[in-house]
This record gives sequence, C-alpha cells and structure tokens, in this order.
Amino acid sequence: MTPGIGYLIAAQFVSGLADNALLIIAIARLSELGQSAWLAPLLKAVFTLAYVLLAPVVGALADRWPKAWVMLGANGVKGLGCALMALALDPLLAFALAGVGAAVYSPAKYGLVTELSPPAQLVQANGWLEVTTVGAIILGTALGGVLVGPLLQLDAARQLGRQLPVDTALGAAILVVLVLYVLAGALNLLIPASGVRAHAIQPSLRALLLRFGQAQRTLWQDTLGGVSLGVTTLFWGAGATLQFVVLAWAQQNLGFSLSGAAYLQGLVAVGIGIGALMAGRWVALQQAPQVLPLGVLMGLAVPLLTLVHGVGVAAPLLATVGALAGFFVVPMNALLQHRGQQLLGTGESIAVQNFNENLCVLLMLGAYAALQAAGWPLVALVFTLGGFTAVGVALVMRRYRRSPQNLVLLKEKQP
Repeated sequence: MTPGIGYLIAAQFVSGLADNALLIIAIARLSELGQSAWLAPLLKAVFTLAYVLLAPVVGALADRWPKAWVMLGANGVKGLGCALMALALDPLLAFALAGVGAAVYSPAKYGLVTELSPPAQLVQANGWLEVTTVGAIILGTALGGVLVGPLLQLDAARQLGRQLPVDTALGAAILVVLVLYVLAGALNLLIPASGVRAHAIQPSLRALLLRFGQAQRTLWQDTLGGVSLGVTTLFWGAGATLQFVVLAWAQQNLGFSLSGAAYLQGLVAVGIGIGALMAGRWVALQQAPQVLPLGVLMGLAVPLLTLVHGVGVAAPLLATVGALAGFFVVPMNALLQHRGQQLLGTGESIAVQNFNENLCVLLMLGAYAALQAAGWPLVALVFTLGGFTAVGVALVMRRYRRSPQNLVLLKEKQP
C-alpha cells in the first residue's frame, strides 16, 4: 500500500473510535434523562439521516476540493456535535450534527482510498480500512463502555462533570471523545494529495439533484454496480439493526448491563476484522461475486442467537457471524468502488452508495423501533432480521446469474 493510505487509515481509526464511543455515551445520556428505551435506535437513525439528505451535495464537495481537507472539516463538525452534547443539548440533536460530519467525511475517505490505490490493490486496501474500522468499533464500543461505567465512579470525573452544563460525570466522558476528534483532525493534515483532477461543482441545487439522479441510474443499471450496490445496501441496513439487537439480546438473555453488552457487541466486530483480513489476502477483485452465498449464510446464522443463553456459546457465534460479514462485504465494497470510479467520479459514486446504504439503515432501524414499541418479542425481531437478510442477498444473486457481465476490472479507463 502507498504511504498515504497509512495516514488515511490512522485518521479513520481515531475518528471511528470517537464515533462509536459517542454512540454509547449518547445511549447512556438518554437513559440518564429518563427517556424511553425505544429511542436508542433513533440515535443511529438521526446519525445516518444526513447521509441520505446530503448525498447529492457531499459527493460533489469531495470531488471539488482536496479530500483530506474535506475530511478535516468533517471532523470539525463531528467535534462540534460532541461539544454541544457536553453543553446539555438534546442527545438526538447533538448526535444528528455528528452525523452531518460523518456524511461529509465518508465520500472523501472512500474516494481517497480509490484514488491512492491501484485496482490490483483495492481489495487489500479496503480490507485494511475495514480492519481499522472494525478496530475502531471494537475499541470505541469498549471505550464507550468504560466511559459510561468505571469512569463515572471516579471522583475526578464527577467533579469535572459538575463544571459543565451536563452537570453529571458523563460530561467528562464526552470531553474524552472530543479530544479524539481533535486528534483525528490532526492526522487528516498528514494525508498527501492524490493528484486527481478536481471536478467542477454543479452551479445550482437543481443541477446537483439532476446529476445525482443520473448517477443513481447509472450505477443501479450496471450489472456489477447494481449487484454490489444492492448487497452492500442490504448489509449495512441489517448490520446497523443487528448492533441494537445484540445490545438488547445481551441484556435480556444474558443479564448484562449496557456496559457489559457493549463489550460483547465488540465480538461481532472482531469477527468482521478477521473476515476482512482473510478477504483482502485471498479474494481478488475479479472474484468478488463469488462471495455472495456468504451473505445468505450470514442471514441464516443470526436467528441462532435466540437459542443461546450462555457467554461460552455466544462469544464464538457472534465472532462467526462477524467473520462471515467481513469476508462478504470487503470484496463487494471494493468491486462497487472500482465500478463506481469507472462510471462516475470517486466522491460521487461513494455518495450514491452512502445514500442507498443509509436509506436502508433508516428504514430498517425505523421498522425495528416501531416493532419494538409495538411490543414484538426479541425472538421475533431476530428471526425477521435474519430472514430478510438471507432472502435479500438470494434475490441479488439471482439477478447476477441472470445478467452476466464480463469482469474486465483492471482497466483504468471507463468501459
């Protein structure tokens, strides 16, 4: 990998670490304020809403200016959301602002990976990026557990919290996350320019929307682009919902606290990291469609959670589900990035991907929150999630088999 990828991965790790810790803190803050438990999934929903609403704009921004500078500004917006939470702003509103920063950050990050890596190394670069993202999920979730657990028992944390408008020990936890965002911004400054020519931005919002609609049609109508976009969209929607399912299941079936459930959730991320490393080493870009059956297997494995009531069985099962997910999504993500670069601009194609993936996240989290509020038992929710994932991937596989397309993937020019 090129040296620039290393700085990019480091910046992504620290920023992702802060994002995941902030989510756990926001959940704890809602609980501290006496809010209903079903509001917790809405934190993830408001965070991802910006990906959908801003998609026509953020892709154009990422292609208009140096992507490392776009990432720096995005980290600043995330840090502002974190700071406002320390100033006692409603957690949903503060986390939504952090989501705006994340929506701006993502097309620049993934677009820069595509620009800094030759096609032959794109799966490997995505594998390492996914591993560090997973590491950020593991350590960020664990850090969040520490910040809402042991840290709150320290007198120093309580005293610091009383100096803030939050007026609780959670204020100290929020400040720790704010420092991480500052560090991520400093790492953004070390990322070199890719040398790719900037694209002119559309002159009006209407022109941006028309261009974005055209980009959507281009990517969905392409066989490889549509297949990879379809499965990654489904994967991230199901994955975001699974995050809250695991939290609820660990507390209900295993009797864990929120802090303990956050630690257990990290096992899924460990598995994803292992699967991502294996995919980066063993799967070439041309072989990406061959991993599609793993998506069906992953969906079928999720309902097995309902049979588990002990940590000894839960740990390897969660790690296995994660490994299947990592081995499945990394090649498909690399294929989508490469195909998007051939058909569109890098930032624009990532914005299209983010729009679809996060719209799916919103719909699935909304459905999960609604069913939870309606009193559906956890067992029914788990079976519904697993079945939907397996059937969805199977339908995408059917489309690919019915619409074969030559995998001429290593050409730099647009086909």
